[in-house]
Amino acid sequence: MPGESRDMIRIELAARIAALDVRAPYAAVSDMAAEVDAIRRIAHRHGMAPAVTVAHFLDHALARGERGPLLHGWLAMLDEAVASGRDDLDAAHAFAAACSVRLAA
Repeated sequence: MPGESRDMIRIELAARIAALDVRAPYAAVSDMAAEVDAIRRIAHRHGMAPAVTVAHFLDHALARGERGPLLHGWLAMLDEAVASGRDDLDAAHAFAAACSVRLAA
């Protein structure tokens, strides 16, 4: 991915998230966790703090056994974090707060 523009990275991550959302009802948890980790690593490498934050919370949700519509909501939040265009810590904190509320529900 060296030399890729931010927009191309965001497009790739959005495609990975959409594919994961489609596979979610049928995929093994270990496969989903591996893909979420890959998304998190790409986001981290490119300084996308909000996406990294949401990916960590999504890992916790998977570990708690969340599936179906609940998982769809997490993937939608991850997609929002990627699409937001915000890479600052304030945005990461805002997404963390939203994730905390969702995880506590």
